[in-house]
Amino acid sequence: METILTIFKALSDETRLRILKLLEYGELCVCDIVEALRMVQPRVSFHLSVLKDAGFIKDRKHGRWISYSLDDSDMFKRSLILSVLERTSNAGAAEDKKRLERFLKSKNTKTDCINLKNKIIRVRGANA
Repeated sequence: METILTIFKALSDETRLRILKLLEYGELCVCDIVEALRMVQPRVSFHLSVLKDAGFIKDRKHGRWISYSLDDSDMFKRSLILSVLERTSNAGAAEDKKRLERFLKSKNTKTDCINLKNKIIRVRGANA
């Protein structure tokens, strides 16, 4: 019962739904999400933690950076994510996505970002 409560509590917040919508396009680091949502890093990290504890996202550490992506290993959670993303308003998500794309284009790192058919794909450079 506690697991189900944790899952649905994680989906009961607009910020967490916006994060899931952003992660629909692929793996993002915390700084990318902070910029897209225009929120402070501790607040975004809190919401990422709730989503991770509920099993909706997974993280990957590379150096001092942590990247997050959707965790679709559990069929129940995967179907919930798909249902939520399908029903999440595209109006607000479109603004988040535009900010994210602008930020990724201006970001000065060793990671190149490619926008392909409205999907943001991160390609690790040879020097990364």
